[in-house]
Amino acid sequence: MKFVSLLCATVAAGCLMAATAATAQEPIVIKFSHVVAPETPKGKGAEKFKQLAEQRTAGKVKVEVYPNSQLYKDKEELEALQLGAVQMLAPSLAKFGPLGAKEFEIFDLPYIFPCKAALVKVTTGTIGKQLFQKLENKGITGLAYWDNGFKIMSANKPLHATADFKGLKMRIQSSKVLDAQMRALGALPQVMAFSEVYQALQTGVVDGTENPPSNMYTQKMHEVQSHATLSDHGYLGYAVIVNKKFWDGLPGDVRTQLDGAMKEATEYANNIAQEENDKALEAMKAAGKTKFYELTKDERASWRQAMLPVHEDMASRVGKELLASIKTETDAAKCE
Repeated sequence: MKFVSLLCATVAAGCLMAATAATAQEPIVIKFSHVVAPETPKGKGAEKFKQLAEQRTAGKVKVEVYPNSQLYKDKEELEALQLGAVQMLAPSLAKFGPLGAKEFEIFDLPYIFPCKAALVKVTTGTIGKQLFQKLENKGITGLAYWDNGFKIMSANKPLHATADFKGLKMRIQSSKVLDAQMRALGALPQVMAFSEVYQALQTGVVDGTENPPSNMYTQKMHEVQSHATLSDHGYLGYAVIVNKKFWDGLPGDVRTQLDGAMKEATEYANNIAQEENDKALEAMKAAGKTKFYELTKDERASWRQAMLPVHEDMASRVGKELLASIKTETDAAKCE
């Protein structure tokens, strides 16, 4: 009996070891969810990270990319990340305001970045790191800032003077700063999930919106917007984030490999952002369904004059010291 018992125990132990070995060979799955099309700078950046992560970890990690709100819409994705239903997101910076990190809404302030060089000084420097630290107690680790570029305004009427916005229902992300921006122009801001915007524009639920050209083009908004103004009034960027518990629990070597993959994917995504927007703008012009307008010098000055008071109005929300620090950085940037 003792021999039989020992034999059974040995067999059981062997089965357990085999099962453990099989489990150990299964890849670590990272579900990377986002709300835009695969053809956008963010979409291409996500695919680049997938490629690099799987390559550098020699198959230890499998990255599943879910674009176009396949898993979650704007309001749902951050909660899903905190609950561990997904491991990685790249939400627009405005989305951290409703989460309690209102400082991120500073990126929504109109005309806060005079050029791309000024933006890079902020995101790659001390300010960018300090902002990511504010996410730690929310169960989120920030990995990188991804660029999408400056925004244009679109509507089904010409938008030349600020008076042209009066009474227009303009779609925005959930951001108090963007709300204040549209109200400063005399428009009526409408918060809406990105995945719902095309239909809302098509049916007249909203009259217009703001987007970088790549987002406008890949979501086919140019098919349902007759006019657009190349205003470059605001910036749209993303933060690549992960569930903190998941990230901290990864083996050290794997985390180092993923850090390297993210750094390279970030360089790639940020380098192609302007090129993708330029291509999208040319494609929309060629389609001939939207008339694009370039502001005159006086018109641009008028837009700035109308929207710059939003900086002072929102200073207490985004942080007066943070606003001052960003102004110092942007003033020091070498803008052409």
